[in-house]
Amino acid sequence: MLYNQTLEKLNALRLHGMVQALEEQRRQSDIAQLDFETRLGLLIERQWVWKENRGLEGRLKYAKFKLSASLEDINYRHPRGLKRAQIEQLRASQWIEHGRNCIITGATGCGKTYLACALGHQGCRDGHRTLYYYAPKLFRALSIAQADGSLLSLYKKLGRASLLIIDDLGIASVSGKQYRDLLEIIDDRHGQGSTLITSQFPVKQWHELIGDATVADAIVDRLVHNAYRIDLTGKTMRALQNSGKSHDSEPSDE
Repeated sequence: MLYNQTLEKLNALRLHGMVQALEEQRRQSDIAQLDFETRLGLLIERQWVWKENRGLEGRLKYAKFKLSASLEDINYRHPRGLKRAQIEQLRASQWIEHGRNCIITGATGCGKTYLACALGHQGCRDGHRTLYYYAPKLFRALSIAQADGSLLSLYKKLGRASLLIIDDLGIASVSGKQYRDLLEIIDDRHGQGSTLITSQFPVKQWHELIGDATVADAIVDRLVHNAYRIDLTGKTMRALQNSGKSHDSEPSDE
C-alpha cells in the first residue's frame, strides 16, 4: 500500500523517470545488494535523463526541422570544400551561447540544408531553443501575420529562439517590404541570438538580391561581421549520387 502511495506522489510531482526506475528496481532480484544511497542515486539519475530527453524531444518538435540530421553523419570526403575543422568549431554550440551567426553558401544539392539542420539538432541537444524556416515559408508567414494582425506575436516568437535558421535565402522573389521585415527580425536578434542563413548566392551578391542598398547594407552588416562562413564549392552531392560515385549517408538538400 505504501508503495502505491509513493508512486502516486511521484507521478503527482511529475517525477515520471523516477517512477520508471523504481518499478524496474522492484523487478530486479539482486537490487537489495545495493545500499540506499546507490539506489537513490540511480533513481535520481534516471529522472535527470528522463527530463533531459523530454526537453530535447520538445525542442526538436518546436524547431520543425526539414531534415533529421546529425553532425556525426556529415561526409567530409565529398569534394565540396567542407573542412572538418569548420564543423568542429561549431559542434559545442558555444557560438550560439555567444550570439554569433553562421552563413552557409553553395550550389543547389551540395548539402546546405543538411548542414543547417545538423547544426540545429546539435543546438537542441545542447539545450538551445531553435527555429527552422524555409525562407519562402518565412516570408509567407510574415505576410499572413501582417494581414491578420499577429505580426508582433511572430516577431516575439522569432526573437525568443536562441538559434534561428533561415534556409535557402534568395530562392524565391521577395518584395522590398519583406526584406525590410527580415531586417527588423535580424536587428531584434542582433546581440541577443544566433542566426544561421543558407543561400545559393554568395554574400557578395546579396546586395543585388535584396535590391535596396540601404536594407542590404544593414542586413549584411548585422549578419556577417561576427559570422562563421562555410562556402561550399564543386559538384553537388546529388550529381555524384546519381553517377554512383558517392557512398555517403548524408542526403543532398534542396
